[in-house]
Amino acid sequence: MQQLEKLLSHPKSRKVAMVIALLSTIVPWPIAGVHKFYLGQPVWGVIYLLLWNTPIPSIACAIDAVWYFVQGEEQFNAQFNGLVSSDPHTIYTKQIEPLQVNVISDGLRELDKLRKEGLVSEYEFEQKRRNLLDRIK
Repeated sequence: MQQLEKLLSHPKSRKVAMVIALLSTIVPWPIAGVHKFYLGQPVWGVIYLLLWNTPIPSIACAIDAVWYFVQGEEQFNAQFNGLVSSDPHTIYTKQIEPLQVNVISDGLRELDKLRKEGLVSEYEFEQKRRNLLDRIK
């Protein structure tokens, strides 16, 4: 179960989703809707699988493939990976839920302890501190 959660938590690739959706248009069974499972939408995946013997999943998969192709990388990442970036030159950071702010504040406290004990330099401390604080924005 943990391996499945680990697999699903990995960033999703727009290209992989497109390829799986295109394959689903050609070979509707047994892969109809697999791209939905890959993207973390199991309810839609089950619906596609239940309708495998109708043309509906093939048409929907073709529409999905075109949609993934047309939408930009940033929009895809925002929708399926929960990643946000206002500046195209910045590295994507995962959106932080309000409850995770406590985890980040605990991390800052631990980082400060390491700095006070001399295990982390001032420069490293500042870099890590900024990185953690940027995740809250």
